[in-house]
Amino acid sequence: MNSQPVYVVDGTRTPFLKSRNVPGPFSAADLATLAGRQLLARQPFAASALDEVILGCVMPALDEVNIGRVVALRMGCGNAVPAWTVMRNCASGMQALDSAMANIQRGRAQLVLAGGVDALSRAPVLWSEAMVRSLSAWAAARSWRARLAVLAGLRPAHLAPVIALLKGLTDPIVGLSMGQTAENLAWRFGITRAEMDAFALRSHQRLAAAQDAGHFAASLVPLVDQDGKLYEHDNGLRRESSLADLTRLKPFFDRKYGRVSAGNSSQISDGASWLLLASEQALQRYDLQPLGLIRDSQWAGLAPEQMGLGPVHAVTPILQRHGLALDDVDAWEINEAFAAQVIGCLRAWNDAEYCREALGLADVLGVLDESRLNIDGGAIALGHPVGASGARIVLQLLHILRRQPAAGRPRRGIASICIGGGQGGAMLVEAL
Repeated sequence: MNSQPVYVVDGTRTPFLKSRNVPGPFSAADLATLAGRQLLARQPFAASALDEVILGCVMPALDEVNIGRVVALRMGCGNAVPAWTVMRNCASGMQALDSAMANIQRGRAQLVLAGGVDALSRAPVLWSEAMVRSLSAWAAARSWRARLAVLAGLRPAHLAPVIALLKGLTDPIVGLSMGQTAENLAWRFGITRAEMDAFALRSHQRLAAAQDAGHFAASLVPLVDQDGKLYEHDNGLRRESSLADLTRLKPFFDRKYGRVSAGNSSQISDGASWLLLASEQALQRYDLQPLGLIRDSQWAGLAPEQMGLGPVHAVTPILQRHGLALDDVDAWEINEAFAAQVIGCLRAWNDAEYCREALGLADVLGVLDESRLNIDGGAIALGHPVGASGARIVLQLLHILRRQPAAGRPRRGIASICIGGGQGGAMLVEAL
């Protein structure tokens, strides 16, 4: 483990905007550019002083190829600052941070802008393969008879759209949607619908309290669309939601036997999040005052059909390396892909059989104090722009730690995220 510290100097994010079944007002590149410009504008160095820009993104538009480079140029970083894009599904933003951290620790960079973005409302609607073949045949036809033959072969089914987002949220190895993997955890750990809905309600209540207290003021960048409409806050929050409202929603992924509903799942949304990472040398050169530092990171793999347990497998080695128990961590961010998924992680750490057989532990890790978990709400209320969430939870965690009273030692937190395809990622941070 490289002990060279990697500091988080500052960070911003856009409001997370809920998809309304139409393309949202901002492209992914728009969101990342607007959030990044404000972050760079308040720094004591020029954007061209960055050593590199790294951006996580799962679904960039076709005109945003290597979106990291597109955004870096639009932010004014200049031609000489290299920029690149990473993709690790739900953890793409966290992977960007990890890649930046590795380059700083190796001495290849001193100052890196890293984060994530996605505009999932703009995921494309595609033609079926049969329709694509028909269009190809039409383009190749050289006579009216040949074109008539193509038209005669068309069937109504050819016109059925292919929803790219649904394809992307389905695991190609096991053929299950992400929601169905959450159903697996609900069944495995006996998580009831009432428990899921109560967890979801708490997420909305905590986000409402955080907004009212102004906890996002330092990091949130308001947006204005082309029609002059202002977006100041995460707009997926349902302040008036109740358990009765959540209970009325039908299961979405397994309509006959399921427990996972739209209400206790993360929201499909658009958003971007950036963090500015620096070495100690860069801090001194520019007289920077950091929010905190990233102490460690870990990636883990597990069965795709149990992907929601990824945080358990990524966090546990970090705890072991640093000699920490669950209670030694002051605040936690576990991304709320689904209520069942987060509850499943908590159950797994307190399940002797799982800890022994899946984690190789002699005993349970114990019970995580939920008053320390997702204190300002999570993705069920905030939204989950897949590429951005891994960066968002690290930034949010640092702000939570900084506003809590010191306990005679550095305030530390763990941010973790499950990853479609059967992986988990985690980061140990300290507030300064």
